[in-house]
This record gives sequence, structure tokens and C-alpha cells, in this order.
Amino acid sequence: MTIVEIQSALKRFGLYSGKLDSDWGPLSKAAARAFQASRGLKQTGLPDEATIVALAQASVPAAKPNRLLRVIPEAWLPKVTMRRIHFHWTGGTYKASADDRKHYHLLVDGEAGLVRGTPSIALNVAPIRSGSGYAAHTLNANGDAIGVSVCCMGGRDVSESPFRAGAYPMTRAQFEMTARVGADLCLFYEIPVGPKTTLSHAEVQANLGIAQRGKWDFTRFAFEPGTVGARACGDRLRSAITAHLAQA
Repeated sequence: MTIVEIQSALKRFGLYSGKLDSDWGPLSKAAARAFQASRGLKQTGLPDEATIVALAQASVPAAKPNRLLRVIPEAWLPKVTMRRIHFHWTGGTYKASADDRKHYHLLVDGEAGLVRGTPSIALNVAPIRSGSGYAAHTLNANGDAIGVSVCCMGGRDVSESPFRAGAYPMTRAQFEMTARVGADLCLFYEIPVGPKTTLSHAEVQANLGIAQRGKWDFTRFAFEPGTVGARACGDRLRSAITAHLAQA
């Protein structure tokens, strides 16, 4: 298969949103990683032999496929009740550290690959048991809430005036993978998309009335400087999640 044929196949699966141009850039890598994750392959982000074989053997989805998970292995998702998804960034590098994995259920690394956090989502079922090892991703708001974090924004200027994203800005490919993760979680846990159910950490205080400590993930996107403010960034992410759900 040529690069264009691989991109076309990934597009048919709803994973690639770029141009069919033979350029194996960030969007192609993110789409390949998403496909590889859905098939239990090593997430290289490259058009390697195993990926090409899997693409060739996979059935092309119909215009309205069954509502199946696309990027999260089902083995990672215990059958419990979850009511919200909180989206974060780690404030670190493009790699998920051991501490990052301790605080979140799912992480998106710098290559738009999916990383599993240490705690099971089941440990965040309310009421949370002290000392259980649950994912403490949001102050006083962890019960029935899944924590998803993007590995980025280390060295950022928290003043936002002017906005400086630091050496590890969130990339568009990471954002798109995060939206796909959100869509999978909404499907599996039957969580409706909305400001009080699928929200960024920066929206928690305003939307849920639970005081936080100056969190601003997300109030800016380095790849989209025109989107400013917690509500605007949250709406942008919810719109992307909704678009992926419409394809499911």
C-alpha cells in the first residue's frame, strides 16, 4: 500500500482528517496510533508491516457503523457507572511520567499515543475509599469522574500575559486524539456531552461549583491561538467529541 492508500484507509475508519498527500505528518501518525491501539498493535505511529496487514484485513466500516470503541482497548474500561470526564494537561513533557500515570486514568503523549494510567477507573466510583489508590485528578471532584490528561505544557507561563506555551505545547494531533478518547468514553459509559459532564479542569469551578486552585487547563491552545478562555476551549473540545460521536 502507498502512503496515500494508507491515509485513505485510515480516513474510511474515521481516524484521519488530513489531506491525501503522501506526507506522513502528525495527523497521519496520530491516526495510525489510534488504529494500532484499536487492534492491539504496538503504537508506533508508523505505516509498518503489521499496520498495513491489519488495514488490509480489516473490514471497511459502513457509513453508520456499530457504536464500537475506536481507540481505547475495552480491557481498560471496567463496567461501572461514570458520570463525568475531566480533561487536563500534565504541565510536563511529552512523556507520561510515573507520577502522571498515578493521577490520571488515560494520557495522550507527545506522539498522540494512548497511555494507560495506573489506577483503574473503577477506583473512582463514588463514594471513593480513602487509600484505595484512586486517580486524584481534580480537587474534591474525583467521584464518578474519569481523568484524561494530555502530556504537554511543561515550562508554560501561567500568567498568560503574554501567553507562552513553553517547550511542550499541546499539538493539534494530541487534541484530536483526546477528542477521540472522549468519544470512546462517552459511548462506553453513556455520558452525555455537556459543560457539566465533559469538561476541562479549568471549567470545574464555574460549571460544577467546586473550588479549585488556579487551574487553567485548558484556557488556551497553542495550535489554535484564537480560542481563548475556559468556556471557549471546553466548547471546542466538546464540539470535536460530538463530531466523532456522529461518526459512530
